[in-house]
Amino acid sequence: TVIDSNNRQGAYEATDYLIKLGHTRIGFITGNMEINAARERLEGYKTVLKKNNLIFEQALVVKGDFTQRAGYEAAKTLLQLRQPPTAIFSPNDLAAFGVMDAVREAGLRIPEDMSVIGFDDIPQASLTYPKLTSVRQPLQEMGRIAVKLLLEQIHQPDRATQHITLETQLVKRDSCKSIERSS
Repeated sequence: TVIDSNNRQGAYEATDYLIKLGHTRIGFITGNMEINAARERLEGYKTVLKKNNLIFEQALVVKGDFTQRAGYEAAKTLLQLRQPPTAIFSPNDLAAFGVMDAVREAGLRIPEDMSVIGFDDIPQASLTYPKLTSVRQPLQEMGRIAVKLLLEQIHQPDRATQHITLETQLVKRDSCKSIERSS
């Protein structure tokens, strides 16, 4: 039995939100690509770029592993590009905290100079400065369903396995801003 969230849709909505704010160069930090959720999030990012006629640039995608340290290092790589992104989508909130550290260290302001989005919406996301925009996963509901299904499996061992996917929700806070267009 598998219980997960709609990672592809969550990444799609987060990237789409950045595009609607005017961002066309959106950095993407992957999670550990051996994990299905990381691959699905990258697919969501690629799909919405294509839908909006934006070119997928491999240089804007940097490998990460869901840790704060990897978010920090990946953001440094993105910020050193000849044409750095104006927004960075992080594989989770923990890595987004690392991104925020690297952005500040580079002398940039969030969200004025760089918009940042995370994934998971852990409690600390609303406690950072600025408050982190994030894709909320229904973690408590996922845990509740997992326990319920485990108990059912114990009582009915022959029961068929199930795959349950729960929806995500974009939580807009203070870490993203419309891009200022220079005329």
